[in-house]
Amino acid sequence: MDQIAANKKNVKLIIIVAALGYFVDIYDLILFSVIRIKSLKGLGVPDSDLLDVGTMLINSQMFGMLLGGILWGVLGDKKGRISVLFGSILLYSIANLANGFVTSVPAYAAIRFIAGIGLAGELGAGITLVTETMSKENRGYGTMIVAGVGLMGAVAAAIIGENFTWETSYIIGGVMGLLLLGMRVGLVESGMFKNQKSDGVSRGNIFMLFSDGKRFRKYLSCILIGIPLWFVVGVLVTFSPEFGKELNAVDPLSAGTGIMYCYIGIAIGDIVAGFMSQMWRSRKKVMLIFLLLTGVSIVVYLNAEGMTSQQFIWLTLFLGFSSGYWATFVTIASEQFGTNLRATVTTTVPNFVRGSLVLATLSFTTLKGSLGIINSALVVGFVSLIIALIALYQLKETFGKDLDYLEIS
Repeated sequence: MDQIAANKKNVKLIIIVAALGYFVDIYDLILFSVIRIKSLKGLGVPDSDLLDVGTMLINSQMFGMLLGGILWGVLGDKKGRISVLFGSILLYSIANLANGFVTSVPAYAAIRFIAGIGLAGELGAGITLVTETMSKENRGYGTMIVAGVGLMGAVAAAIIGENFTWETSYIIGGVMGLLLLGMRVGLVESGMFKNQKSDGVSRGNIFMLFSDGKRFRKYLSCILIGIPLWFVVGVLVTFSPEFGKELNAVDPLSAGTGIMYCYIGIAIGDIVAGFMSQMWRSRKKVMLIFLLLTGVSIVVYLNAEGMTSQQFIWLTLFLGFSSGYWATFVTIASEQFGTNLRATVTTTVPNFVRGSLVLATLSFTTLKGSLGIINSALVVGFVSLIIALIALYQLKETFGKDLDYLEIS
């Protein structure tokens, strides 16, 4: 009985730490979108260059996340999930503090790159711990809680970013991260990870994902199903001031407000999607519904001619809810692979999805010259949706799958 009580306590602590870690992670990740214009003007960037410089900085952060996803994922399978939680939180907390003292765009870009590396590890390690410590019937609830609580970090970023200086906003994020490190004490490593350490199999070997055609197609499909969500957040909402001008919005649109309400919608959507997947005992059916709903929300948003600020709030809520399948998507990725590759996959997949924003923004900015800002967004958005739907079709259902197995090279 004491062992059962200890296991339940560890599961609860893992969920709490993973959820709060993701809260700070999302706070930092989204903060730049909220204070983009404020911070760049503070550094002397002219109005005509705000979009291009902002895109460059987002891409710097995303490139860091691509590299960090590989680094932390491999370390998670080789050294353990908890060590990755500690290292990633420490790195992005220090980077956040440093961001509060930058005085030039090059320094800003360099620190966002470093922050991106740090931000890449927390979610994958947390979700891997949750899926490996909870029962196969209930682990969807655990990942739902992590995402639902964590995504509210975007709301905190919007509120703090709108009411404090951009420098102070970054420092607050750094302090929150450092405080979170104290909660890591007492966490127990995943039993599945500890048990397979002595099996003599290759652990965290990312090349195994590419050496087998079937395994690679599965891995690629896990990445592609998440791309539309980051298009919605990284393009449609982040650049909402520019879309507002093109759509002749009655009031100037605030990216900070858009981010806040979009993430409230995503958090609600994640909870609904999580419950639906548990009730229907299917993750694929839920993903399909939310991907189709995302297509509807994109069309509605990009045809909202003359929208008011109140309509903008409702539209961003709708965009967020429709693309609120993040927890379901990450859970699917975690459940597709064996224990010796699970952290590598669960950490790299969401970061490659986030990194896909580089291609999305580059495609968007390239096409807007010939198609215009609205049509270019429609083209990029629907191409990403079609790719995601094809990828979802390729994946097998994973609800209730036993995760205590290994990938053999």
